[in-house]
Amino acid sequence: MSTDILEIARVQVLEEGRGLSAEQALRCLTLSDDRLAELLALAHEVRMRWCGPEVEVEGIISLKTGGCPEDCHFCSQSGQFSSPVRSVWLDIAQLVEAARQTAETGATEFCIVAAVRGPDRRLMDQVREGVKAIREAVDINVACSLGMLTQAQVDELAEMGVHRYNHNLETARSHFGEVVTTHSWQERWDTCLMVRAAGMELCCGGIVGMGETLEQRAEFAGQLGELEPDEVPLNFLNPRPGTPFEHYPLVEGAEALKTIATYRLALPRTILRYAGGRELTLGDLGTRDGMLGGINAIIVGNYLTTLGRTPAQDLELLADLRMPIKALSQTL
Repeated sequence: MSTDILEIARVQVLEEGRGLSAEQALRCLTLSDDRLAELLALAHEVRMRWCGPEVEVEGIISLKTGGCPEDCHFCSQSGQFSSPVRSVWLDIAQLVEAARQTAETGATEFCIVAAVRGPDRRLMDQVREGVKAIREAVDINVACSLGMLTQAQVDELAEMGVHRYNHNLETARSHFGEVVTTHSWQERWDTCLMVRAAGMELCCGGIVGMGETLEQRAEFAGQLGELEPDEVPLNFLNPRPGTPFEHYPLVEGAEALKTIATYRLALPRTILRYAGGRELTLGDLGTRDGMLGGINAIIVGNYLTTLGRTPAQDLELLADLRMPIKALSQTL
């Protein structure tokens, strides 16, 4: 029996559809750079076998930006740091217009995000109004990311018709205390379990490059595999001024691509989405390599507090790679 991790993955993941364990993921993350092309090629085969060629496109908008009471060390929206993001609310008309512009790119998902620990009554009421207005005006699925939820709030969002809920674990359980101190990893995990049980799709990922070890990066892949989210957004740290992580180095391109491919092998059937930081970490050529190394979804346009590539650039890339955009009817 072979002891080479890529030969093992070819049978276990590509042929049988069983994701890598945390221990196996670590072996991929520690492969030498001269095997990166081989790793990416296998991840692409896995993506094509278990997910197909289509790419899901999503846009995001912040309903409430800044002023968050939590101390997530990567986030410029925390009210505890000196980063230059201050609390701003959008109105319903702005939400609908942003959803309409997102749909015009071919996107099937539009995510409403709020910088909060969890939603209060005012926010839930505004989300209800926003979801209703968007669904009446635009042919697009509505997702939400509103922090930690109670069971009653989970049930209410499901009743509103929210298609998918995003709540990132951010990093491995063993590293979480170095990233956030005002709430626990378990609290995030519990929200994710409630979302899945309520019948909404679960979007749950994290950020690579927050001081975690390769062992912790592999641990996180295994924990996501246990959770089995419908979608995993992979962010790469974009160090923000005024945050505790402002001086952290960017993840190197080869390391980022190795992470992408490894997570695809750990999560063969999951929507694996390019999210924040890819522009700095990978650039245009690296972004292309990731699309051929396991990624099958992207966020187009800008992020919550940072700039992304233009939608036209990403759509042109998909056209060049002959990767069709997933149709809305297939996600309803």
